[in-house]
Amino acid sequence: MKTRAVRLYGANHLELETFELPAIKDDEILVKVITNSICMSTYKAVIQGEKHKRVPNDIATNPTIMGHEFAGVIVEVGDKWKNQFKPGQKFAIQPALNYKGTPDAPGYSFKYFGGNATYTIIPHQVMELGFLLDYKGKAFYEASLAEPMSCIIGGFHSNYHTEIGKYVHHMGIVEGGKMALLAGAGPMGLGAIDYALHCDRKPKLLVVTDINQERLDRARKLFPEEEAKANGVELVFVNTSKIEDSVSYLMNLSGNTGYDDVFVYAPVASLVEEGDKILGKDGCLNFFAGPTDTNFSAKVNFYNVHYTPTHIMGSTGGNADDMRESLEMSAKGLINPAVMITHVGGLNSAIDTIMNLPNIPGGKKLIYTQIDMPLIALEDLPKLKEENELYAGLADIVNNNNGLWSYEAEKYLLNYFNVEC
Repeated sequence: MKTRAVRLYGANHLELETFELPAIKDDEILVKVITNSICMSTYKAVIQGEKHKRVPNDIATNPTIMGHEFAGVIVEVGDKWKNQFKPGQKFAIQPALNYKGTPDAPGYSFKYFGGNATYTIIPHQVMELGFLLDYKGKAFYEASLAEPMSCIIGGFHSNYHTEIGKYVHHMGIVEGGKMALLAGAGPMGLGAIDYALHCDRKPKLLVVTDINQERLDRARKLFPEEEAKANGVELVFVNTSKIEDSVSYLMNLSGNTGYDDVFVYAPVASLVEEGDKILGKDGCLNFFAGPTDTNFSAKVNFYNVHYTPTHIMGSTGGNADDMRESLEMSAKGLINPAVMITHVGGLNSAIDTIMNLPNIPGGKKLIYTQIDMPLIALEDLPKLKEENELYAGLADIVNNNNGLWSYEAEKYLLNYFNVEC
């Protein structure tokens, strides 16, 4: 079986190549990849190359396939798993393996296992851990985005709070509490807003900050304050770049008692310090954004840590239960991961997308690995309608869906290119 895949040969060295996959072993599964969403973590791995903790030292001679947010269809099942999985079954992947304490993960560490590929081989570790997940939804992009959504969900679950005089950590955000999402109008922030408004443990007050008015306007369009109110949440959007004293402003919104849960979605020292300053009693700050600088640091008020007491933590990734929750909520229509997507493209656009990811505005970039197509911003589709039938059809579908990607758009795209799935 031949595959076409994006492989990493070293720092800043990616190649799109066609090569032969070996026959699967009895404990492996061959799959056809349909979608892979591009993660900033992939960009970080590419610029670091062998220095990245998940990337092997021998990639110059044994390159690894990039991409870990992928979904598709099972093609062939090894004998060991034939009672559990069948050809034609849709799947999603929980990529945070941590198998027997190793850092290996798809999209970083494996020669034949990654999402930016037409076909890939799922190794035994994934099935042994229960991380090859059955997907019963219709749209493949939702299964791809279940991974970043699971990271968001995991962040909400990993926050913790305490009781005076009891050595107990109560896991999760404060139900009916006050929450702030700092730098929260980016793709992960949008997913967090969606989850906060529709999960079973909601905050009463949700404040979303950003310094980009265009991103905030899009967030408000996707999540109107009236819709939030109908879900029992007071939603407030704040452009902190236009406020001289943002800490005082945010504290005032909280009633000057501070916030129970604060999430920081950008690795900016001043943002971390702002989050620390707005914590209330027993407040928990979750530093969600992973920096590339190993010496990244910020000032923390340890007086408050000791006496208030506030909590400072970080979370990255989600577990299999978070993935299942994401998939179930998407299938039921409780959350819409499409709010994160601003660009779509084919496998031929993956390398440029990864290499330039920090400089491409918008949210998630979704790659359809079975096709070749330039990376297209959804908002640009109306201007491209005259170019061909594909863009014209997609422009109408996206326009009729509040500017969002959808199952109808995915189906139209795959049918246009005669992709069987």
